[in-house]
Amino acid sequence: MRNTLALTLTLCIGAAHADEGMWMPSQLPDIAKSLKAAGFKGNPSDLAELAKPPMSAVVKVGGATGAFVSKDGLVLTNHHVAFGVIQYNSSKERDLIGNGFIAADRAAELPANPDYRVLVTTGFDRITERILDAARGKTGRAYFDAVDAATKAVVAECEQADAGSRCSVANMYYGTDFYLVRQLELKDIRLVYAPPEAIGNYGDEVDNFMWPRHSGDFTLLRAYVGKDGKPASYAPDNVPYQPPAHLQVSTDPVGEGDFAMLAGYPGVTFRHRMASEFKDQVEWQLPSRVAMIGGLIETIEKAVGDDAERKVLYAASLAGLKNTLKRAQGELDGLRRSDAVRRRTEDESAMLAWLSKQPDADEILTDVSAAQAVLDGARNTRERDQWLTGARPLLFSSALNLQRLALERRKPDAQRQAGFQQRDEKLIEGALKQVQRRYDPEVEKASWRYLLDRYRALADDQRIAEVDALFGSDDAQATRALDALYAATGLGTEAERMRWFAASSDEVAASTDPLLQAAAKLLPAVLRQENAEKARDGDLLRLRPAYMRALIAYRKSQGRAVYPDANSTLRVSYGKVSTLSPRDGVHYAPLTTVQGILEKHTGVAPFAAPQALRDAIAKADFGSTADPVLKTQTVDFLTNLDTTGGNSGSPVLDARGKLIGLNFDSNWEAVSASWMFDPRYKRAIHVDLRYLRWLLAKVYPAPHLLREMRLPAE
Repeated sequence: MRNTLALTLTLCIGAAHADEGMWMPSQLPDIAKSLKAAGFKGNPSDLAELAKPPMSAVVKVGGATGAFVSKDGLVLTNHHVAFGVIQYNSSKERDLIGNGFIAADRAAELPANPDYRVLVTTGFDRITERILDAARGKTGRAYFDAVDAATKAVVAECEQADAGSRCSVANMYYGTDFYLVRQLELKDIRLVYAPPEAIGNYGDEVDNFMWPRHSGDFTLLRAYVGKDGKPASYAPDNVPYQPPAHLQVSTDPVGEGDFAMLAGYPGVTFRHRMASEFKDQVEWQLPSRVAMIGGLIETIEKAVGDDAERKVLYAASLAGLKNTLKRAQGELDGLRRSDAVRRRTEDESAMLAWLSKQPDADEILTDVSAAQAVLDGARNTRERDQWLTGARPLLFSSALNLQRLALERRKPDAQRQAGFQQRDEKLIEGALKQVQRRYDPEVEKASWRYLLDRYRALADDQRIAEVDALFGSDDAQATRALDALYAATGLGTEAERMRWFAASSDEVAASTDPLLQAAAKLLPAVLRQENAEKARDGDLLRLRPAYMRALIAYRKSQGRAVYPDANSTLRVSYGKVSTLSPRDGVHYAPLTTVQGILEKHTGVAPFAAPQALRDAIAKADFGSTADPVLKTQTVDFLTNLDTTGGNSGSPVLDARGKLIGLNFDSNWEAVSASWMFDPRYKRAIHVDLRYLRWLLAKVYPAPHLLREMRLPAE
């Protein structure tokens, strides 16, 4: 049976539909006919070459995507993707969030936070046999450890052979195939241009995941390297990186029905998960996530109050939490709207019925049943596990990371936990350095009190002895413990955190800093949870491939598209500029214009359009960026492209590979697409780059940047 259903990725292509699929570039030549039929004018085989344009211009930026748009390392991404960089350089005296920023020249460009990275993918090679050879015959934790050890060995070998690269192993089809990903790691990233927040985030959470949108959600960064052309940390005399390719911004109009293609790094999708996992997502995971994050946002906002300094410190954190909350609620509503649990259950039942009629199906069905049993077991501790994973306020998380790093440093590097190896220490250091720019002790203590209220609501058999010992059994005891911890800790200063980062493992273990001591006391609980997860993950890595092979074979027999779930590797989707009719009597046009900015404007955030923007709209001097049909300036547009979290900042290309848009959101009805693609509702929202050109030409002028991008400054 394993031979019958052992399909390689190149054989996993059923009928491809233009509006569905996050395709690996290597799969695109196999769906060339569909791609051409959709309107693509280039050679699909060129898209499979990661080292050639246009794919070589598409980069991973932070936890999302961006693209090079000049030969001198200029990177275009979203305002919200670069928001941490903007916030890092802001203060109440220098409000780059509210006022925006334009670097007059390269000397004026501002360094990003030290852990901010741009990654350029240079290689993507199948290494399945090497990863799985030592794992065969093992189960549970032993299987996980074998895969983990092989992964670390491959990564270490790759990074040793290719200095300046960040290597990783991507798991495709849930343990069925593994790929070695090589990425050039650019460490010196600088802020070049950011519109005011009232443009870059116009509408904020009110408009988030909504259409029509009127947001100029873009920012320009620049990547720098050492004078030798190699990646280097920030230094004033570093030079702009010369990318292998960059995208040319189109000057052509965009309209309904036009071909559109997006390349980016979508985070995680779950479309090939088992039906029971769909059920858990709708009935428990999403409702509990909404409740937990919603309460945390309310707590932080109350603690921040009207304090201007705290507002700056927590701007990025609150923006991220609010986005997560709205996404979770939208995903829950969308899965219910699409009746996802019933549909996935019926699809899985049909697949298993088909499978039972295939030769030698018993072995596959045994593995499927065993995987289901593992998932059933995980439900026993899910409330406790969710709380412990989420209970990581920033300064306490720093203390916990310092203790974990000290523990891992006692081991040979190959045996350290992923994320705490020598290759990770620069990133850990960078994160530790910036804490004081995102932290206030009173706000953090308030967050803790909220989290501990939720902890005390857990069933008795879900309680954690270490948490009880640290914080007591009621709110009064917790408040006294927190006051003592945060009053006496020195970790609130960068110098003290750097001292402990550089200290030996024995010195960290002997520390008398109360927050470091508290982290040391909680660490055993974290390790217990981690070990249990690794045992489950090992069994699922071993068992899920059977389910995936059966699912792939079944869907292929029906002529249905099969592409791997997203996992932060480079993917391509394609479709067209599209309207949307989400419910009876409602029909949305695919483009918005600056008139909509004025219609929404109230003078009160989040609809307080800057005076300079309103004056420019009133002047109506749109020039070559005006839409020839609408006779005005466009802002955003809508496509049916397949996207998810991580696709923020993804370049949107036309039929000839020119840049027409910048992805930044999905519509409310489509948030659930990470689990189920529903073509009736799935749309992606993009900044029309004609709006960017107009802003840089006429509103917040940056003619030097337009020239650099080879665009007319009019």
